[in-house]
Amino acid sequence: MSKKWTLTLSALMTGMMLFALTGCGGSQADSKEIKVGANFEMTGGIATFGQSSVNGIKLAFKEINATGGVIGKQLTLVVADNKSEPSEATSAMTKLVAQDKVVAVLGAVASSNTLAGSQVAHDNKVPFITPTSTNPKVTVDDSGKVKEYAFRACFIDPFQGTVMANFAFKSLGAKTAAVYIDNSSDYAKGLAQFFEEAFVQNGGKIVAKEAYLQKDQDFKATLTKMKASNPDVIFVPGYYEEAGKIVKQARELGYTKPLLGGDGWDSPKLVEIAGPEALNNGFFSNHYSPEDKDPRVVKFVESYKKEYNQVPDALAALGYDAALMLADAIKRANSTESGKIKDALAQIQNLQVVSGNITLNDYHDPVKSAIVIEMKEGKQTFKEKVNP
Repeated sequence: MSKKWTLTLSALMTGMMLFALTGCGGSQADSKEIKVGANFEMTGGIATFGQSSVNGIKLAFKEINATGGVIGKQLTLVVADNKSEPSEATSAMTKLVAQDKVVAVLGAVASSNTLAGSQVAHDNKVPFITPTSTNPKVTVDDSGKVKEYAFRACFIDPFQGTVMANFAFKSLGAKTAAVYIDNSSDYAKGLAQFFEEAFVQNGGKIVAKEAYLQKDQDFKATLTKMKASNPDVIFVPGYYEEAGKIVKQARELGYTKPLLGGDGWDSPKLVEIAGPEALNNGFFSNHYSPEDKDPRVVKFVESYKKEYNQVPDALAALGYDAALMLADAIKRANSTESGKIKDALAQIQNLQVVSGNITLNDYHDPVKSAIVIEMKEGKQTFKEKVNP
């Protein structure tokens, strides 16, 4: 084969691939199933989050399908592993949209991964709902314009950061705080920013601010420096893998005051890594508590335990909620056309889900309450509920 012909063929194939990746979303009008994509962290640094989220979605789909499905069709989940990496999240989204021809996508967990994969969804006019990505930029661009195809089931970082700042200042009586940020995470940086702003606005003072990177192992040198500033609390808005090691090493250095985090702490792995005793006097914000006596929460916890033989974490609850949001939108749209599903998602009002009552605002963010969890001997306990 000549070099000229090879180059021509290569260009032709590239053009065909680009054409395949550009369209107007899926429809599946003639099918008896509705294919929904799942772009999640099934392996890698936050794999427990992805697995819990998918478990919650599968449970919701199973219950919906058992009662006849949606608009006479069965929901089918197609899972793509983004391996907890932004570049892989883009590849996973491309596969789901271009190859699997899904009508909508659920995921990812981490804000960085959701942001990475979102452009593919927007370019192909396929709506997606992230159960757990709390960074404001997921649904709103830098100019403040809402992203038409992006939705979420969770509250956002300004609310979560403010909740923990208010809790530290008002409930714990903290006047000084140190902040230890995961510099490789959009989630952590956003949460830290809003915590700092609210804490200072309350009258508190940030006495130390340090950073680390995902997959770091030894935090003692930095923690020693932070401890010397004698903060009343240390805020660690990262994910459980590094947060667990930071908590463990902070206690080994003799820091006994409260350690605070965000919903990225919510994993059984946190206790395995840090140890139950080290987590005492530890608090983090979350989307729900399995101890909540709300009938919807009680029913969900019972169903999840029956299905998976474990207590559902917040990631499972939010995955379940995102699935309910999508099913509700498809039902109201009475269509599997991606564009009509997108329009119906934007109109969600007073939808009762596990984590609360969801009404999406103009930025496609739900307005709902948050929970503060206290760790006691390795167990999550309900501390207080904070309304928006």
